[in-house]
Amino acid sequence: MSSSLSKRVLLAAVVGAGLGALAFHFVGPTVGVAADAMSDGQRWLAGLDKYAIGPLGQIFLLLLFMLVAPLLFAALALGIAGLKDLKSLGRLGLKTLAYTVTVSAIAVLLGVTLVQALQPGAGVDPAMRERMLAGAAERAASVTGGGPVKTGVELFVQMVPDNVFKTTANGDYLALMIFALFFGVGMVLVKSPKVDALRDALEGLYEVMMKLIAIVIGFAPIGVFALMFTLTAQLGYEVLSLLAGYVGVVLLGLALHQFVVYSLAVKYLGGMSPLRFFRDVQEAMITAFSTASSNATLPTALRVAEEKLKLPHHVSRFVLTLGSTANQNGTALFEGVTVLFLAQFYGVHLELSQQIMVVAVCVLGGIGTAGVPSGSLPVIALILGMIGVPVEGVGIIVGVNGFLDMCRTTLNVTGDLAAAVVVARGEPFEPGDARP
Repeated sequence: MSSSLSKRVLLAAVVGAGLGALAFHFVGPTVGVAADAMSDGQRWLAGLDKYAIGPLGQIFLLLLFMLVAPLLFAALALGIAGLKDLKSLGRLGLKTLAYTVTVSAIAVLLGVTLVQALQPGAGVDPAMRERMLAGAAERAASVTGGGPVKTGVELFVQMVPDNVFKTTANGDYLALMIFALFFGVGMVLVKSPKVDALRDALEGLYEVMMKLIAIVIGFAPIGVFALMFTLTAQLGYEVLSLLAGYVGVVLLGLALHQFVVYSLAVKYLGGMSPLRFFRDVQEAMITAFSTASSNATLPTALRVAEEKLKLPHHVSRFVLTLGSTANQNGTALFEGVTVLFLAQFYGVHLELSQQIMVVAVCVLGGIGTAGVPSGSLPVIALILGMIGVPVEGVGIIVGVNGFLDMCRTTLNVTGDLAAAVVVARGEPFEPGDARP
């Protein structure tokens, strides 16, 4: 999001939450109360939520879901197809892919562990949780299509679709992501002008989806106002203290991954002093924080890698270009923390198999949402629907998403540079490279 839009979204979240909390305080709850037991004020508030404000929030979520299938397919297939130089680069491409998947998985596991240990979404008053679940179940079904929650071996067997269009229509986006992975691998293996034309078509689809997502996000202040008003009007102001705990857990996870995981990777896998690394990449980190865009930071990151880190040109250009669209550790960690926080918030118990699925989808989501403004939101919403958590929870975190987006983009860009350091170790320098 732009700085102006982030401010408007934050203002809309504050105003919506404030008005909803005031309505709850003076009128009382409207969910879980029989119609004949409601006061006139409760009936008026329930009608306002059902026929006016509530639908605005639902339309915002539905627009995100409308765009998520083509967006994820194009982005994930292109992310894998971006390894088209894997054969010619050989060891370089394999090292990049292995590092990206491993460190992204560590990021998600770190976030999931923090949520399980600190329980930021737990401690909700049982009466408030009943109101939450009563008010959210019907609306969640309208967005996700309802259906039973898959558990155990079903989750893994049904990842492979017999009909990708049917499963996607039923809300099973994980199957679509698996198909996109296979599709991308096929594009890597087949070399022909027609495949090049197909890649161009997918890039066009990706650009169109990015533009449409940007348009939808432009209406985020309205959607966030509606979602936050509905949430606090039903639950009261207690929900806001839980949100503060969630932000703290996200920031803690990002900080640990930034200064612990990356330090260890740079030192032991890249052979570089962590102090030197963070000193040299400061410019790229500041640019990432201020722009909240990995793609916008790419030129700065390339210059830092070649002029300050003194990495071989062919390594830095390959790793950073691929990483700006596929190595999104901060995004993956953020999605994992958010999904488990909202599951705790709504009192939805996740089995181990479901948590493993969340980790896998978040790692893939780190590839599939790269470069898309606030692209984590539709991915988070679809994961919530897959595990039976009301998707209205997205409205809770959108208000603080702008600031967290800046923080996780900083982690993403730092991760790309750390990956370049690791992959460059042992690679030969070419004529014109600045040697350390």
